[in-house]
Amino acid sequence: MKLLSGVVLQIFSNAVAILAAGYFITGFDWTGNFLELVIAAAILTLINKILKPIAKLFFGPLILITFGLFLVAINAATLYLLDLWIEPLRIQGLIPLFLGTLIVGVVNFLVGTARKPKS
Repeated sequence: MKLLSGVVLQIFSNAVAILAAGYFITGFDWTGNFLELVIAAAILTLINKILKPIAKLFFGPLILITFGLFLVAINAATLYLLDLWIEPLRIQGLIPLFLGTLIVGVVNFLVGTARKPKS
């Protein structure tokens, strides 16, 4: 039950992050409805749960050499994959992709830290 609630919370935070990036960033356009947003957020969550750990394992030495900055490139790649797979999402250029990656990362970080119990 705890795993399911965590996945639902991640889908919700990804949906909020996509909407926030679409609202604040020129060149990061979301034109879909609510159902398409939930589907896009679920696909982004699946990418983050399945493909991202594989990429981290594969690019581990590069992540160490850059002191973790290559994680931004991995996060941008996941968002770019979402752009390729989901029609209502259009990211036009590297700057909107980078800024969208930062917004999605910050929103997921804030939701993740708020979710953890305080001890």
